[in-house]
Amino acid sequence: MDLADKLAILADSAKYDVACTSSGVDRPGRHGALGSCAAPGICHAFTPDGRCVSLLKVLYSNACCYDCRYCVNRRSSDRPRATFTPRELAELTIGFYRRNYIEGLFLSSAVTGSPDATMERMIEALRILRQEYRFNGYIHAKTIPGADPRLVERIGLLADRLSVNIELPSGASLAALAPDKTKQAILRPMGQIAVQSAESRRELAVYRHAPAFAPAGQSTQMIIGATPEHDLHILRLTEGLYKKYALKRVFFSAYLPVVADEALPAPSTPPPLLREHRLYQADWLLRYYQFSAAELLSEDEPDFDPYLDPKCTWALRHPAFFPVEVNTAPKAVLLRVPGIGPKSALRILQARRQQTLGMAELKRLGVVLKRAQYFITCGGKAGAHGTRQEIAGALLDPKAFGVGVQQLSLDDFVAKPLPGAAPAVHTLAAAGVEAHTAAALVQREALQCVTRRM
Repeated sequence: MDLADKLAILADSAKYDVACTSSGVDRPGRHGALGSCAAPGICHAFTPDGRCVSLLKVLYSNACCYDCRYCVNRRSSDRPRATFTPRELAELTIGFYRRNYIEGLFLSSAVTGSPDATMERMIEALRILRQEYRFNGYIHAKTIPGADPRLVERIGLLADRLSVNIELPSGASLAALAPDKTKQAILRPMGQIAVQSAESRRELAVYRHAPAFAPAGQSTQMIIGATPEHDLHILRLTEGLYKKYALKRVFFSAYLPVVADEALPAPSTPPPLLREHRLYQADWLLRYYQFSAAELLSEDEPDFDPYLDPKCTWALRHPAFFPVEVNTAPKAVLLRVPGIGPKSALRILQARRQQTLGMAELKRLGVVLKRAQYFITCGGKAGAHGTRQEIAGALLDPKAFGVGVQQLSLDDFVAKPLPGAAPAVHTLAAAGVEAHTAAALVQREALQCVTRRM
């Protein structure tokens, strides 16, 4: 098999992994080295189907010895298999970089032979890139659960960011669908990466030229919708991972039904992309808005409303908290108001030192008054009034009904039902597994690329 055929197979196999993000690392170019790395993001990578992404996103191999029931690359799946050699992968990356297609590499792999054997081959590919080609760009590498801790340490010294995929939100689901994996095998390298990253940062603060271990930290990914866990369970797990392992990001991946299995949703089931979107919004509330999982969901209401974003839902469920007087409220209180984000909250704090703010001033400061007006007062005057039902109707998210401004996707060519229909009915065209999956992947990107003020 030639290199182009391998690339087509392994880049296609990598598209189901969503844990690919901007680097978080600033590293300028150096004399005698190749490439650089910028924190805001990496540009100019292309997948075989023509989509522009940040990195060369590829698997080292898709010849997996595990038989995870939800995975398209599982051992029992009948699909083309390919495996790079370490030098092939390194030369491919450098070739794409020199053509200005990419600025970095996102490398994962199926488990080929054993976790240790797979990690050793990935490490050798990264070693060639870093030491022989002196590649100084961004590298995000997946750590294989169950690999020897010494291999985790070696790959952490070569990569900028590491990630260990949790895959499923509970140990019971993992045992049912991925019997070759264990919760302990996943969490152990996560803990090791957290400890060694912290130690590396302390050493770098004292010794400028000390080796950096995964300087951009670590992330993980969970599959959503393949198993019966509620949003509350997923959000509690997410919150715990941030606190215990200092993760940079938790990624959520709506399950794409690419296999027929009695333990999984039927292949005709639309992927829960809107649920994935709500979980990402809730994730931002945890990280930047000082919310907790217990505030956003409860045992009585364990799932997010698909038609309202989580912040609006929380506001409607806590009418006693409002209205908020924008001219006197502290930052933590302002962040609870729908339509006010971290930037607009800071602008309000700065601007009100000079003048009393009204609705016109708030609009100029970037506040989304369409949402905020129901929950604030300016000098004691309310922006708008309404019953809870009326406010909820005004706050409905048009994207929940398949309309609104977003990137062009295959879903745009499918007839939409009228607003009010169940969102799962029209998320994608049920025209077969292949078209179904392709449309879901494109629509996921469209949802993730929409910039929202919550």
